[in-house]
Amino acid sequence: MSDEVAAADLAESADVAAARRLQRALMASGHDRPEGDACPICFDLIELPVHEHSMRNACCMKRVCDGCIFAAGQRGINGSCPFCRTLLPRVDDDASQLARIRKRADKGDADAIYFLGNKHYFGELGLAKNVPRAIQLWKEAAELGSMDAHYQLGDSYYYGDGIEKDEPRCIHHFQQAAMKGEVQSRHMLGAVEYENGNYQLAVLHWMISAKMGYELSLNSIKDMFKKGHSTKAQYAEALLAYRDAVEDTKSPQREEAKRL
Repeated sequence: MSDEVAAADLAESADVAAARRLQRALMASGHDRPEGDACPICFDLIELPVHEHSMRNACCMKRVCDGCIFAAGQRGINGSCPFCRTLLPRVDDDASQLARIRKRADKGDADAIYFLGNKHYFGELGLAKNVPRAIQLWKEAAELGSMDAHYQLGDSYYYGDGIEKDEPRCIHHFQQAAMKGEVQSRHMLGAVEYENGNYQLAVLHWMISAKMGYELSLNSIKDMFKKGHSTKAQYAEALLAYRDAVEDTKSPQREEAKRL
């Protein structure tokens, strides 16, 4: 065997070993939702999907649950942020809202940079829709540790939305977020494994995210059970844990807010 062949074999072995270590770390971590998924006022985890049951204001970039927003309104706190009490700009005052986001983004606030990326992506607050700019901002936010940005980048590489499809990069970003408890990224890792025919690994990913209260993952496990790729015991285990996780996100104020 030549030195070049031996070196190539050694490098391949090192890559395989590194991949196995990463896979072990991936499956052993990220089983609990991150601190950022909890409301900073009541400290309870926000129901999934988080963006449907909470609001983030540009003043402090804190995501407050609908229940605490409702409770603040009951106490007469309607024109101010429920968390930091900063007076909120008018709903139609795009310039003021954008200025607040940019001010925090300029200081290196990862959440603000990610949030600004979203505004470019959707063309909100008077900005023209600009997907390349959104992706650039998400990359900056991801480098600063934003799990939401990692998820959005993974999603963009997965679908080829504004950027060329790239499965390795897609998986990388989903992995970075999933290992820190980002539920949607964990679910998407399951989707990628399913598409690649790795059904058992897909179920393992979905078991983790279903147990954190993600309904799409629970439904995916149910579908896999119907197709013979998961067991009845796995589905039952996921269902019980899912129900417990959802129950932990409930409160009288949140239930009242849903009825409005």
